Amino acid sequence: MPEPDSEGWVRVDHGEDEILAEELAALGAVVGGSRRLTRLVAKLMRKNVHEIDLEMPLPFDDAVRRVAKVLGHAGRAVGSMHVEPGVDQETIRVVTSGGAGGMNPVVVTALVTKGGMGSSKVRLRAAAKEGLIKQRAGEKTAARLAGWLSE
Repeated sequence: MPEPDSEGWVRVDHGEDEILAEELAALGAVVGGSRRLTRLVAKLMRKNVHEIDLEMPLPFDDAVRRVAKVLGHAGRAVGSMHVEPGVDQETIRVVTSGGAGGMNPVVVTALVTKGGMGSSKVRLRAAAKEGLIKQRAGEKTAARLAGWLSE
């Protein structure tokens, strides 16, 4: 399990690289490409990653439900992980579309942590592979979802 940083946040491991490689391989196979070759190339590509910290004026359980609902509307769930038993943290992960024409898969991970006095903290992380044309799909997706969460 990844170690928490100085603020207690747990950094995402390379699992998102595996998810992105598999998603790109599936897209490549749909258009007649080699799934295996596309997966290999995807693993070598750079990632565009963007993280945004949010304060939500909601109790922890309500914040988790809100984040799960917003991310659920944005994409397909690929896992929900408890960071540590007994700790008021919940991680929600989805794969959504980004980039030109929505053809670039983006892995979005939200870590919801109990804050003080009926509030919660959310660290939103969006990661996408970048090809020759920089689309900044991770940055744009994180900003879009942060806006939806702030509404």
